[in-house]
Amino acid sequence: MMTVTPALNFAPQLLLLAQGVKVAFFDVDGVLTDGGLYFGEHAQAAAGATTSAAAGETLKRFNSLDGHGLKLLQKVGITPAVITGRDSVVLRARLQALGIVHCHFGTEDKLAAAESTLKTLGLQWADASFMGDDWPDLPVMRRVALSCAPANAHIEVRALSAHVTQARGGDGAVRELCDLLLVASGRYAALLQEAAR
Repeated sequence: MMTVTPALNFAPQLLLLAQGVKVAFFDVDGVLTDGGLYFGEHAQAAAGATTSAAAGETLKRFNSLDGHGLKLLQKVGITPAVITGRDSVVLRARLQALGIVHCHFGTEDKLAAAESTLKTLGLQWADASFMGDDWPDLPVMRRVALSCAPANAHIEVRALSAHVTQARGGDGAVRELCDLLLVASGRYAALLQEAAR
């Protein structure tokens, strides 16, 4: 059987930052999705009522490349975790389907949420990466070993990031970070070979 040689490579200094990552935190809107918010008729009813208009949010677009990358992280022992300021049934269903159990929904304080997950996992900031796209993500990004942003992130977030992906949020940016972490873990080539059998 012919060996499949990986086409993917990253700069050595980036791989060093990613090498010790054991938990990868992700924002949702603009990272796992394209950042678009789709509201249907239920949103109009909710906006007129006493509840939040966000209660009417029913549609989100996810990328299957990202989903497979998150599953591969779990396969090599890297824990994916989600911290988002929003909450929806479709988001919860998608994360459950991916087996992601460390999730914080509807949280404004992403720093406290990340600290809580680190404590639960017995890890430190030096063991973590974070991918975010806007200002609420900055407190966590400033503390992790590896901060990343998708190509469509706000300029200040891109400026603070150790790595900005080529792909936009919702279009494979999460997969790029997953691939980086897999390469840094030394498991990427073996996983690729296994998949190509």
